[in-house]
Amino acid sequence: MEDVGCGSAINFIQSIIDKDRAEGWNDGRVHTRFPPEPNGYLHIGHAKAVILNYGLAVRNNGLFNLRFDDTNPATENEEFVESIIRDVKWLGADWGDRLFFASDYFDQFYDFAVQLIEKGKAYVCDLSQDEMREHRGTLTRPGRESPHRDRPIEENLDLFKRMRAGEFAAGSRTLRAKIDMASANMNLRDPVLYRILHARHHRTGDRWCIYPMYDYAHPLGDALESITHSICTLEYCDHRPLYDWVLDNVDYQLVPGVRGRPKQIEFARLNTNYTVMSKRKLRRLVEEGHVSGWDDPRMPTIAGIRRRGYTPEAIRSFCDQIGVAKSDSVVDLAFLEHCVREDLNRKAPRVMAVLRPLKLTIVNYPEGQTEWLEVENNPEDPAGGSRRVPLARELYVEQDDFREDPPPKFFRLAPGREVRLKGAYIIKCERALKDPSTGAIIELQCTHDPETRSGGPGSDRKVKATIHWVSATHSLPATVRLYDKLFLTADAEAGPEDQDFTANLNPESIEVLNQCRVEPAVAHATAGSRYQFLRQAYFHADPEDSREGHPVFNRIVSLRDDWARAQKARSPDGPGDGTAR
Repeated sequence: MEDVGCGSAINFIQSIIDKDRAEGWNDGRVHTRFPPEPNGYLHIGHAKAVILNYGLAVRNNGLFNLRFDDTNPATENEEFVESIIRDVKWLGADWGDRLFFASDYFDQFYDFAVQLIEKGKAYVCDLSQDEMREHRGTLTRPGRESPHRDRPIEENLDLFKRMRAGEFAAGSRTLRAKIDMASANMNLRDPVLYRILHARHHRTGDRWCIYPMYDYAHPLGDALESITHSICTLEYCDHRPLYDWVLDNVDYQLVPGVRGRPKQIEFARLNTNYTVMSKRKLRRLVEEGHVSGWDDPRMPTIAGIRRRGYTPEAIRSFCDQIGVAKSDSVVDLAFLEHCVREDLNRKAPRVMAVLRPLKLTIVNYPEGQTEWLEVENNPEDPAGGSRRVPLARELYVEQDDFREDPPPKFFRLAPGREVRLKGAYIIKCERALKDPSTGAIIELQCTHDPETRSGGPGSDRKVKATIHWVSATHSLPATVRLYDKLFLTADAEAGPEDQDFTANLNPESIEVLNQCRVEPAVAHATAGSRYQFLRQAYFHADPEDSREGHPVFNRIVSLRDDWARAQKARSPDGPGDGTAR
């Protein structure tokens, strides 16, 4: 198995594993799992859990399972299963032949529940959800026992059998564990183990109408798969006593030849600013049309960031560097972008693209002539090689690279100003032509100095700016999508208590440019190709919308590294105070 990070560094979970192995816990085995519920697409927070669990297995020569917690058919479907498998595989995790579903164990879960009833450890309760909530008590007031708590075992067995047979309406009865209604831990106040739900399951169809709760199914699934370390996020810390209670009171059978039982360990989940991580809220963004789908490049889903152009290597580096903590915190989105930028800087070829074209004619360049210039692909990659870029009389440059009345410290094109064309000549702007009806600049007429071609005898002549360009004749039309943060504020849910989180959505989170031109080197860009557009940003050929002869590029991240700047600013030798993640 290949190490995918996060588990490769020493952290408090690895320290626990080291101690367990030294003491012979579970015969020194390490077996982890990732147990997603297929009720939505995975997001960046899940990526940390995948990478952590898989990394721990790899580091300790153990095993890793992918197991779906498919116990709620009302919100789950096959689309989500397929997307999760795709995402976990993309992140680099390998579960071998150990792909499981909680629904694989429904018969065993049912038999275990019968065991609990026979031991007097579980009972069928007729209280409604509201009545159960009222009986449960509060953190300062103990709960009250259900009037059905002392039903005879035979009656509970009969009612539970009839629940399975579909005799009762959804929500009319539950199976509850008989633990302690006065416990300080609310999760031990006779928690529900099974509920009635008449819904078709994506794998078992209509075979079942009762479904186990997560806190019951999860520890049993771990035990049946011989999991040794059940890594969960911090919200499950108070659920750990129930996890252990289930394992203590059910007579489950391990895989032959395997000894031991799982141990639950909690770690801090990954939160980043400028987004939401609740699958319920992400679902709302999709269903209410705020985004184009679960894989919209503005979404924090794995599918979204993959479509935007993030690399799995960058995600693994990000998770590895933020580490594994015991307390919740918020990571700056700028640090994630920094990790993406660092990865792409090493591998993304450089090309020239003009996003807002302005025609430029080199009036002293021969009509009909084309020069093919050698331009390096990536100065950060010694093996990156070079490509040939065509130069002709008519070019396109960026509108922002010209000012008729330039402000101070503007060194690009202006009347009488010189700049160098990247990889080519120094040119001088002689005049700007305007649309007579609107006054808009429609063309620049320039002259070039033939002695200043890059690599030529006059190539060492200095000017204050170099700009990118493309040949008007040879360039290719393209669509470019400029993505920004999905939310306006770092705390996406900031605002009055009665304000919906969608009020913070950024109305300018996407800008679509349809008149872009790109150099011929990307004419045959395959979907998924990544480039640095010189002086612009990193871009990704959209795998869904790109077509032959007209690629569609998504902006991945800008070239400006705000996180690195902030780090430099807060260092003792930096220019001043700054903020970091």
